[in-house]
Amino acid sequence: GKRLFHEGMSPGSQPRKKKSKFMQFQYRKIVFLTGAGISAESGLSLFRGKNGLWNNRNPEEVATAEALLQRRSDVLDFYNGLRHDMAKAKPNAAHLAISWLQQGYSGEVYILTQNMDTLHEKAGSENVYHIHGQINKIRCSHCHNVWETWNDITPDMPCPFCRAEKSLRPDIVFFGEEIMFTSVAEDLLRCADLFVAVGTSGEIPPASRFVWEAWKNGAKTLAFNLEPPANSVCFDRLVLGKAEETLPEFIKHQFMTV
Repeated sequence: GKRLFHEGMSPGSQPRKKKSKFMQFQYRKIVFLTGAGISAESGLSLFRGKNGLWNNRNPEEVATAEALLQRRSDVLDFYNGLRHDMAKAKPNAAHLAISWLQQGYSGEVYILTQNMDTLHEKAGSENVYHIHGQINKIRCSHCHNVWETWNDITPDMPCPFCRAEKSLRPDIVFFGEEIMFTSVAEDLLRCADLFVAVGTSGEIPPASRFVWEAWKNGAKTLAFNLEPPANSVCFDRLVLGKAEETLPEFIKHQFMTV
C-alpha cells in the first residue's frame, strides 16, 4: 500500500529493508507491548483516562457480546465510527522507530499490541499480534470466517460466505472474552530477553501481567509512558514522556553504533 513516511536513515523515518551493520546486537529476542498511549499520539482517542471514550460511554453498552445481541445497531455504529477514525490515522515516530528497529536489527523483534488500529502495519512492521483484535477485521459468528474490510457493518448485512443474517461482528475482544494469541504471547514472554511496554496503563489483565512473565524468565524490562503505569514496580527502567519523542531516542542510542 501507499507509504505514509519518507525515505530516511534514523528512527522515526522509513524502516530499512536490509539488516544494518550499524546496529549493535545486544538482545536475541525483543518483545514490545503497545497500548492506547502510543496511538493517542497519532490522534486516536484513549478508552480510559481523563478524556477517554469510556468516560462518555458505558462499555457494557457497546463492548460486550450481550450488548451486541440487545443493541446491535448501536454497537455496530460505535465500531463503524472507530473504524473510520482508525482508517485515517497515521503512524507516529514511535511506531516508525519500532518498525525501523525491526527491519534493521539482526535479532528478532515482535509486537504484542492491545490496540485495534493498524498503525504498526502502516509503519511497515511485521510480527504484529493484536491481542484485543483488529478493527478492520470482521467475523461471522455462524461460519467463523474472518476477513478484512474498512467498510461499515450494518445490522442486517448477511455473511458473504454462509449468507447467515445478523451474524457479523467486529473481530475484536469484547469485555469478558479471552484475548487472542494467548499461546504466542506465552511463548514470546518465555523467550524474550528485552521486554518494552509503550503507552500501556498496566491496569488491564492479562496484558498487565506480561511484564512479570518476561521478568521472571530473565528479560530486562522497560516502560515508556506519560505517567508511571499501575505495574511500574515490575520494570527495571521507566522512561516518562511522549513515546514519539522518547522511544526513537532510546532506540537510536541503544542500538546504533557510533
